[in-house]
Amino acid sequence: MPSQTPDLDLIRDALSTSTLSHALKLIGDRWTMQILMGAFTGIKRFDDFQTHLNIPRRTLSERLKALVHMDMLRPRLYQERPERYAYHLTDKGMALYEATLMTWEWEQRFGDNRLGLPTRLVHKTCGHGFWPEMICGTCREPVVVRDLELELRPNPRLPHDSGAPMRTPKISTGDAAISHLGLRMDRWTLMIITAATLGCRYFDQITHVLRISPPLLSRRLAAMVEAGLMSVAPDREDGRRRVYLLSPSGRAMFPYIALLSTWASEHHFHEPSSIHPYHKACGAAFLPRATCGHCHERLHAWDVSFERGEPV
Repeated sequence: MPSQTPDLDLIRDALSTSTLSHALKLIGDRWTMQILMGAFTGIKRFDDFQTHLNIPRRTLSERLKALVHMDMLRPRLYQERPERYAYHLTDKGMALYEATLMTWEWEQRFGDNRLGLPTRLVHKTCGHGFWPEMICGTCREPVVVRDLELELRPNPRLPHDSGAPMRTPKISTGDAAISHLGLRMDRWTLMIITAATLGCRYFDQITHVLRISPPLLSRRLAAMVEAGLMSVAPDREDGRRRVYLLSPSGRAMFPYIALLSTWASEHHFHEPSSIHPYHKACGAAFLPRATCGHCHERLHAWDVSFERGEPV
């Protein structure tokens, strides 16, 4: 686990060159993830995405084009006059299913399902309703973040974040989305959770390692505290400083972060990340996989059906 005095420059360089950071620049917003979750539940046509997900049409068009450009969705013409397309998940898009399942799992544990996600998943392979769980791909034991050692080795083949300002969605306290996808899938929120996991507890530490502007960080931290993802309290040794700690719901975002980073390494950048986790129990490099909590087999989108009835 992270030391009490983290090497802030090393953490900054590792986060900057991580596959997680680079992936979140591409898909780290709620609209993109809502489209992908919709695709996993069978939505294919533009108007159906717009109706079911209530996404502005221009935003939907831009996000679909981006996902097609990334080879995560493939358009297929189903009507010629006027031209209309259905959007089908590619192999690369399907590979993100394991990470997406962890969003469903988080919502069932901590949310109130205002996203309208299925309330019950059934694994066709074993025929049982299930909760997904993250396991170590080597020893196949369930894993949470405290079971890991995190080694940082910046990857010279992935470019450093320039630190230049990025256009980011406005998320404020009182926003109805803060406890849902709008905040949880936000790039900065997930990077803040990762920085906290690596031992950053103070405002100035997080600012340094993420090169995030203080006003933006202040807004994100306030939203995360209000949403219950983090807690804040005066530092015991220096009451002028405040310490930020992850809550159980904040720590529960780690499986999504780990599986998204692995997807980015395996299917998009084809490079190892700069954050190398090791499973303390078996000593192997940690390769996260999502499995059925009943039969413990790896989960694939085509092996899972969903229901809208009572939760598992």
